Amino acid sequence: MKTITEFIDDYLDYLRSLNFSKATINGRRCLLIRFNKYLFDTWQLEFIEKLGSDMLRQWHRQLSDLRSREGYPIKATGINRHIIAVRGFLKYLADMGYIQKRIIDTLPYLKEPKVLPQSVLTHSQMRHLLSKIPKDSPANYRNRAMLELMYSTGIRAGEIIGLNLSDIDIKNRTAKVLGKGNKERMVPIGRTAMRHLETWIKAVRPYLEKDSNEQALFLTRIGTRPSYSAFNRAVASAVKHSGLDKSISP
Repeated sequence: MKTITEFIDDYLDYLRSLNFSKATINGRRCLLIRFNKYLFDTWQLEFIEKLGSDMLRQWHRQLSDLRSREGYPIKATGINRHIIAVRGFLKYLADMGYIQKRIIDTLPYLKEPKVLPQSVLTHSQMRHLLSKIPKDSPANYRNRAMLELMYSTGIRAGEIIGLNLSDIDIKNRTAKVLGKGNKERMVPIGRTAMRHLETWIKAVRPYLEKDSNEQALFLTRIGTRPSYSAFNRAVASAVKHSGLDKSISP
C-alpha cells in the first residue's frame, strides 16, 4: 500500500509526462507537501484510501487563514492555487481508481473579483523609469537591457530569464520565446530594445561570461542564469532609481 507521499511523487511524474513546465511542477510539489503535512498533523493520515470529505472541508476552511510573508491575508487567486493543486492530485487518484471522484466536489474554487491592475505605468512613466537605470556596470547594463526587452515584447519575467543567446535573431529583430506548456513563439523586438540588447550581447555580456558553454542570454555577476528573485530585485532597483511612488512588479 502506497503512502500519500509516494502518490504525490507518482503524480508529479505524471505531470512531467504531460510536458508541464518545471516551474508548474515545482509549485504543485510545494503545495501538495503542505497538504500532506496537514493530513498527517491533523488526522495522522498516511494512506489516501482513508481520505474523507470532512478532512477536505476542514482543509478548505483553513485556507482563509493563510497569510503572506508580510502578514496580509492571501487573496482568492492565491488560495485557488492551493485548490487547483489538490484537485488535480485528487482527480489523478480518482482516475487511477484509488478514491471516489465525487470527493473532489468538496473543494470548490473561491470567486475571484475582476479588477483592473492598479500599478500599470503610462508610456512616459515607463520611459522615465528605464532612462534612470544606470549603465555604469555590466550588471546595470544587463538590467536596462532586460527591462527594455520586457517592455518592448511584453514577455513574462520567467521567459526573459529563460532566453538563450540562440533565441535572439539580431538581423530580423525577433526572439524565440518558450512560454507556458513549453510552447514556442516568435516575438518582434522594437528598435530601442534591440539596440540595448545588441550592445549587451556583443560588448557587455563577455565581461560576465565565466563559461564559454553557458547559453543563457542574461548572466549574473558569477556568470550564471539569473533567478526569478534576481530579476525581481532588478525591477525593484530600477523603481528605486526612478523615484516613482508606485508599487511596480515585473
